[in-house]
Amino acid sequence: MRITFIFLLLTLWSESAHSELKNQETNLNQEHERVLIRTKRRWVLSTIELEEEDQGPFPKEATKLFNDKSESYKLKFSISGQGVDKDPVGVFTINDETGVVYVHKPIDREMYPIFMVEFDVWDRASDTLVDRTLSFNVAIKDKNDNIPEFLPPLLKTTVPENIKEGVLPISLQAKDKDEKGNDNSRLTMRIISQEPKTPIFSLKSISRSTDDSMVSQLVLSGCFDYSKANMYKLLVEAQDQGTPSLSSTCTVLINITDSNTHPPQFTAAKFNTQVLEMETNKEILRLSVTDRDTPNTPASRARYTILKGNEDDNYKIETDPKTNEGVLTVIKGKDYERTTLTELEIGVENEEPLFLCINGKPATPDQLTAFKPNTTKVAVKVIDVNDAPTFVTRLQTVYRKEETNPGDLLYEPVVKDVDSDVNKIRYEIVDDPAKWIKVDPKTGKVTSVKKMDRESPYVKNGTYTVLIRAIDDGEPPATGTGTLVVHLGDINDNTPRLSSNGLVMCGNKADRVEVKAVDDDAPPFGGPFSFSVGSEDKDLLNMWRFDPSTGLQTSLISVKSLPYGNYTVPLRIEDQQGQVGQDVLKVVVCDCGDQDTCRGLLPRIFNLHGAAIGILLGALLLIALLLCCCFFCEYKAKQFTLNLQDEGNQTLINYNEEGGGALAKAEPQLHSRTSTNGGLKSGAMQLTDFSQKRASMQSAAGGAMSLAGLQMAENSGTMMSQGWGTVRNSTFRSGSSRFSRSFSYMSDWNIEDHLQRKLYELGEDQLDFPQHRPREYADEGRDSKCPSLDRLSFSGDEDNLDFINNLGPKFQTLDGICRKTLEEKKLKT
Repeated sequence: MRITFIFLLLTLWSESAHSELKNQETNLNQEHERVLIRTKRRWVLSTIELEEEDQGPFPKEATKLFNDKSESYKLKFSISGQGVDKDPVGVFTINDETGVVYVHKPIDREMYPIFMVEFDVWDRASDTLVDRTLSFNVAIKDKNDNIPEFLPPLLKTTVPENIKEGVLPISLQAKDKDEKGNDNSRLTMRIISQEPKTPIFSLKSISRSTDDSMVSQLVLSGCFDYSKANMYKLLVEAQDQGTPSLSSTCTVLINITDSNTHPPQFTAAKFNTQVLEMETNKEILRLSVTDRDTPNTPASRARYTILKGNEDDNYKIETDPKTNEGVLTVIKGKDYERTTLTELEIGVENEEPLFLCINGKPATPDQLTAFKPNTTKVAVKVIDVNDAPTFVTRLQTVYRKEETNPGDLLYEPVVKDVDSDVNKIRYEIVDDPAKWIKVDPKTGKVTSVKKMDRESPYVKNGTYTVLIRAIDDGEPPATGTGTLVVHLGDINDNTPRLSSNGLVMCGNKADRVEVKAVDDDAPPFGGPFSFSVGSEDKDLLNMWRFDPSTGLQTSLISVKSLPYGNYTVPLRIEDQQGQVGQDVLKVVVCDCGDQDTCRGLLPRIFNLHGAAIGILLGALLLIALLLCCCFFCEYKAKQFTLNLQDEGNQTLINYNEEGGGALAKAEPQLHSRTSTNGGLKSGAMQLTDFSQKRASMQSAAGGAMSLAGLQMAENSGTMMSQGWGTVRNSTFRSGSSRFSRSFSYMSDWNIEDHLQRKLYELGEDQLDFPQHRPREYADEGRDSKCPSLDRLSFSGDEDNLDFINNLGPKFQTLDGICRKTLEEKKLKT
């Protein structure tokens, strides 16, 4: 019984301890949730691996997740991250009750090699997290599903024909997208095919920068021959080591450019040409070559060289860039008397060095050295021509004193000519700028004809140069030139003089000016000079002095203060040999201010008082008044005698004349009232000097009659005089004249004259040819060349006579007289 009781006590204690331990654990968990305390993870996750491009069936279970809180809570599982709700979306899902993760589509490892997915566990009842968020990785296992790729898949390149064998500058690169570091991305390259078959190409791996790419270069064994093949086609394969193995190919096209592999060859083994004796700068021959290389390239352009026969450098050879020919030119004349035939040896090479391929291999340096360029022979024949005479001394120097009397023999040349008689050579002067000499055309003697002045501008550095020409009698004549240089010795033939005859002395600052003298003669006939005042005038001697009195220049000093003005100082200048020169120095003494030149004149300013201004204005007004008085007095005193106009009869042309024509009668007299113009009577005027010509005279007068201009034309018989205000027209015909005068009524002063003229015209009868009255015809023909009377009517508003109707009471009496006269005429008729 006691044992049973003890056992019950132990059981109760055990239960009580377990309940207390559980409560402590619960409190600890709650405290842990409130305070972040690092604890050991309850989930143990690893990386999940999936096959790349797995084809399902889908959905496919990938893994299952568990959590130790499932005993305490009713859990709900969720995932997020890449492949779930981030790109690529929809790859993974999870059963929220069981925790099974499913895959729903194939995965490309090259795009998504690994996924990082986050897992969360929720309490379904409270929809709260019951544990921390954890992550796991999904790695995609590589599959050999990518073939190697060439970059680029088609490679085009160019290499020269003369490239050396070995590694070529042609690289091929291939790359595999499969996982690095395994057989799926490890590559190898090889050449599958080659066209043409020779020379042989191979590949050399030069770098492997990464595990998924490879770079190789082509290797050449042998040499190219452009004449046989100018393009090569290679097919290169890149293969990986995966299972199954994948591969791809690349096409390589190699273009070959032509190089100098064929030496040029002359078209002939020997050429012949000829050249005139002493001929220079003349093309004498063109040499042609053949070359099998591409034209107009450095491989075919020729370069010529004279190897032998040109020791005196008489010839040169150049390449014509258009024809590739060698142009042989003579640059230094050959003497026929010394050489009649010259043989040249000429070689030819290309601009580009020669490259030889011997037995399929490039030539060695020794083989290239042993190769000799192609050569040819050129025979040059010299043709004899007339040799020019030559002066034994081409440059002759003579010495003479200047100012030597004319007739001095300066030089007698000695000339040789291998082809002509020297006695038949004639001489001429080529250049004698000062015309100081002459040459004997037969002997060539050079003689002076004038005195030679050493100070002449034609003399340079004391020498005078003359050119002489000798001409033989050959066919054609040949000439030779000699030079005569005359050194002129100096004499004391020039007097010293001032270098400047006008100087300015700033009287406000200095009492002296610098005086310089020059002498055209050379030492010892020049300076230093002695200066003195060249006058015995004591005033000048007391006014000026020199300090120092000798030298190339001196100072002219004013002994006393001088007033401003212009001064003339005569100077006496003596050179070393006592030659005296007289000169005059003009000195301006002035105020220079702060400058070294005379100041300008100050402007003149006049101040007028009020009284002076009044007198000036009064004088001007008086002059104006006197002018007005003179004008009115002259106008009142001037009496105009009017030459009244008489109507002419020369306007209309009579067509159906039955009586005698105008030509059968004497010219009509132009009746007008006699008047006097300048002492000459006018009216009926006989003009015998103008036969069957017309003249027109226009004169004008404004207040006083004045002749402003006169114009006369002989051909038309027209005379015009123009002035102002009044116009006179005169017509001269057959020695008689008729005056017509028209007035511009510029003022009322001419109205009376106008009325008198009208009254005179009304009283006149038609006296000229009364039988020739105007008749009316249906057609009068073409217009007359004579001006119509209507044209002579007054024009413009100034000539309107309507104002006569309203002249005022002053002219009413005159109007009545005129009307009475008209009525009397009507009664008579």
